[in-house]
Amino acid sequence: MLTLTVDTILSVTGGRLLGGSPDAMGNGVAVDSREVTPGCLFVALGGDRVDGHDFLVSAIESGARVLMVCRDKDEVAQALDLAIHRDVTVIRVDDCIEAIQNLAAYHRSRLHCAVVGVTGSTGKTTTKDFLDAVLRSTLRVVSTQGNQNNELGVPLTILRASADTEVLVVEMGMRGLGQIAELCAVARPTVALVTNVGVTHIELLGTQDAVASAKGELVRALDSSGAAFLNGDDAYSASIAETSLAPVTYYGLSEACTVRAENIEVDAESRATFDLIADAGTARITLLVPGRHNVYNALAAAAVGLRLGVPIEELDAALSSAVVSAMRMQVFTSADGVTVINDAYNANPVSMHAAVVTLAEMDSATRRVAVLGDMAELGSLTELAHFRVGEAVARLPIDILVSVGPRARHIADGARAEGMAADRIHTCLTAEDASEVLRDTLRHNDAVLVKASRVMGLESVVQEIVSPA
Repeated sequence: MLTLTVDTILSVTGGRLLGGSPDAMGNGVAVDSREVTPGCLFVALGGDRVDGHDFLVSAIESGARVLMVCRDKDEVAQALDLAIHRDVTVIRVDDCIEAIQNLAAYHRSRLHCAVVGVTGSTGKTTTKDFLDAVLRSTLRVVSTQGNQNNELGVPLTILRASADTEVLVVEMGMRGLGQIAELCAVARPTVALVTNVGVTHIELLGTQDAVASAKGELVRALDSSGAAFLNGDDAYSASIAETSLAPVTYYGLSEACTVRAENIEVDAESRATFDLIADAGTARITLLVPGRHNVYNALAAAAVGLRLGVPIEELDAALSSAVVSAMRMQVFTSADGVTVINDAYNANPVSMHAAVVTLAEMDSATRRVAVLGDMAELGSLTELAHFRVGEAVARLPIDILVSVGPRARHIADGARAEGMAADRIHTCLTAEDASEVLRDTLRHNDAVLVKASRVMGLESVVQEIVSPA
């Protein structure tokens, strides 16, 4: 946890004192007034919908010791008067996010732990969750919470680390070239893990080669004392490895991988069991998170864990106990006996295909229902990518397809073209339309997958299954 005097905060951020003492101390950082703890620094982030400056008084009432604002005195006069009355110090900076990044970079310079950066087109959050479970079995760990993987989330994660932290796990997302490099300048990773390179963000980056270059920024941030971990079965890993100053370890299914899986079996709930083979020995691993594709995510976590000293004997218990982040292959059963796979957080062609294969492998279900929505940021690949998902659905033992959104109509088109009967396909424009179809369709012992890009908000479909209106 960040603990600094106001004088140091002023020096690191280039801020100026509006009121209070430079000798005051801030313990911890909050950017949400509901998460303020006594003695902390509250940073008032600006925003069009929610502005932290509107919650300065609430932060003071909750015990904030220091306030950071990016407005002039007269614009925060009421809060400033209360702050002075309550002996709360107020700092003014030009840009609050930049100030948080500067504080995180300073705090990182005082840490002596391993820093693991995790990125990739698919699976990075689940891999981060697996890695957290693996490392936590023997080490003191701080890792990214939820999906805090951007220019604000990464520094906030770093600021949660303390002197006794042994490993800091930082998930890194990106929407353009140079963004991961900027995050690395703050986090200074000692270990880099790239899960894969897909066609996400094609609309923004133009080509898959550009995506690979952007993801590779994490590896290129390492010096020769670091360690890089790459998916040995991904076509772009070799070119990324060529840019690495650090030694590279490959994980995957091929024999060339240092850490690999053999004898993979999938049960009736689509949960994988496999032999993990590594230089340290062999372990039989059972995952409770469904999906054959999660073998790769588990291998990645295991490879890094072994490098950082986790005994191979600890891996099975750690990976089987891993708790995945919300809306990522979360499985539960509704009161009506419907098995729900909630993977509504995000989607791209690779993760969409992996999810429908997971649904198809759920042999315990009487019927399998795929509710698939729009995939965003695919640019010129939009129509073809959706169409091919539909073709895959038709080739798999999936009984009903519900497409949601204008782009997802091409999923329905692909399924029809591949021979899926018209009466098994439903096209909907909105999540509300999809929920109406499901109310008339779902039966006891059905399994339903709900997946789309975040902009579709298909978690409302999941909620309607769980708690019908």
